[in-house]
Amino acid sequence: MSRTPASRFGEPAEADVPADIREIYETNRQKIGFVPNVFRAYAKRPEHFRAFMTYHDVLMKGPSNLTRAEREAIVVAVSSENRCQYCMTAHGAALRILGKDPILAEQIANNWQTADLTPRLRAMLAFASYVNEPGFAATDEDIAEMHEAGFSDDDIWDIAAIAAFFGFSNRMAGLMDMRPNPEFYSMGR
Repeated sequence: MSRTPASRFGEPAEADVPADIREIYETNRQKIGFVPNVFRAYAKRPEHFRAFMTYHDVLMKGPSNLTRAEREAIVVAVSSENRCQYCMTAHGAALRILGKDPILAEQIANNWQTADLTPRLRAMLAFASYVNEPGFAATDEDIAEMHEAGFSDDDIWDIAAIAAFFGFSNRMAGLMDMRPNPEFYSMGR
């Protein structure tokens, strides 16, 4: 069975991918059993791959007061609002696994506003959704409200950075017509 191309712009043959990126392919293949299509799509532009993945890893795995599951919830909520099939599916799988609550993960993907959220997560996703709006510009009042909800300046920065980065990522996935790997659909269920 042939695999669907990762991007409408094609992808390089794995043998032609730079060694550092091939190493990332292999690490993921060993960890989850496959190479995510986002890697294959971005490998067409290695300099973009490296920049994208570096910032992704800083936001999603770097030091933060936000848990990994909270970060994934932001991605899923924003990606749902942007109708990004790739990110909703791939990060929905990550949220199901890291959050250990597949029902809540589905609720966030479908409509975070009606999901059974803690007050902390509701405030977080509301702010991320606000960041995702066209023409977003935070006011001092917005920041004060987030402080009142218990978030530090660094937390607010992290929430906004994740929402903004995935707004970008969602749009690039749409440009590339990037499709989720079939394996993502069953992960964490």
